[in-house]
Amino acid sequence: MAESKGEFIAVSTGMNLGGQISVIAKDYIQKADVVFALMPHTLAERWLERLNPNVRSLQPYYGVGKYRMQSYEEMIEAMMDEVRKGRKVCGAFYGHAGVFACVPRLTIDKAREEGFRALMEPGISAEACLYADVGIDPGVHGIQGYEASQFLFYNQSVNNAAYAVMWQIGIVGEHTATQFETKPEWVEAFVERLNEWYPLSHEVILYEAAVLPIEEPRVERLQLKDLPHADMSTKTTLIIPPARNLELNIDVLERMGLKPEDIAHG
Repeated sequence: MAESKGEFIAVSTGMNLGGQISVIAKDYIQKADVVFALMPHTLAERWLERLNPNVRSLQPYYGVGKYRMQSYEEMIEAMMDEVRKGRKVCGAFYGHAGVFACVPRLTIDKAREEGFRALMEPGISAEACLYADVGIDPGVHGIQGYEASQFLFYNQSVNNAAYAVMWQIGIVGEHTATQFETKPEWVEAFVERLNEWYPLSHEVILYEAAVLPIEEPRVERLQLKDLPHADMSTKTTLIIPPARNLELNIDVLERMGLKPEDIAHG
């Protein structure tokens, strides 16, 4: 009998426990020899165990003060060890496995480099939930997204006629990859950067998707100047509504022989 070939499948479980997982992702979990899980709550891990009894949590690889890249490397190696043994390995990651999650991508890359089958199944991310919970249509004003610390540390700019989404605002300024929180002075520096495009009185939104059926999403409105004193965590997202109206590009309209009233809206 030929030795079975291992594989790695990264599946996305959605944000809300049980209700946002796709049929195909659920099938991969049920048919796997072993499931590695990185979930936001132990209840989610218990739910996975109803689909497959061999579930191993990846959460223990994290540690207070531990360099996150070390944690990620250990997670990847734990999953690859099982793949190399010829097992069908499923990595179950909450939200979308390819959004703000390097472990699934790096494991897929490593598995493919070593000649194993590897792929990712998409899922409902925090961004998808945001559109529903906050009532934003990205097709109306446009939308842009940045990782908050990246925006703070690098020369990024904002189109303040569109929505801006700042991911991981709850750890903005955390530069060591060892902590999971921010500091008021770091948030103040972030607010100063945003003040280049927005008045301090501009209304912003703190958003957190619900991860359990009994939870409600957090949609908290406040002024930009109050952000340093707001309660935030690793799952908090900052949404910045437009500060000005869209402006027509008259040069383009003239080139196309159009007038402002010729542009359809809706």
